[in-house]
Amino acid sequence: MARKTLTLSLAAQQYYGHPSNQFWPLLSCALVGPLVQLPCPERLRRLAARRLGLWDVVRACERDGSLDAAIRNARHNNLEGLRALAPALRAVLFNGETSGRFAPRLAVQGFEVEILPSSSAAHAGRRFDQKLARWRPALARALG
Repeated sequence: MARKTLTLSLAAQQYYGHPSNQFWPLLSCALVGPLVQLPCPERLRRLAARRLGLWDVVRACERDGSLDAAIRNARHNNLEGLRALAPALRAVLFNGETSGRFAPRLAVQGFEVEILPSSSAAHAGRRFDQKLARWRPALARALG
């Protein structure tokens, strides 16, 4: 039986907790000020204050390591019920192509959707400034 490893994000019990992931630096630069040094609950409070939510399309899965390609036996969140859960929600931004596969399921519900370059350090096809050039205007449109 293969040994399941716990990713740093899961071990820290926080979204994007791996220090090499660029999610929190991207959000900090794009719109909400310094977040990287804050504890996760305070980061989430600051997002909520800006009318931003953070939600994962995967509710549960098995995974060796932190790469999305390693996800097995995924159970997804109820995307069709998102409108009932968040009736004021207008736009959904996906962090990378893996979660972006679900964009059509939300677009048919009337959400504005956009797939952003992954914040993962494994997504080395773009530098931080190139990712930020896509994230900043997408967040501005979503909050419009």
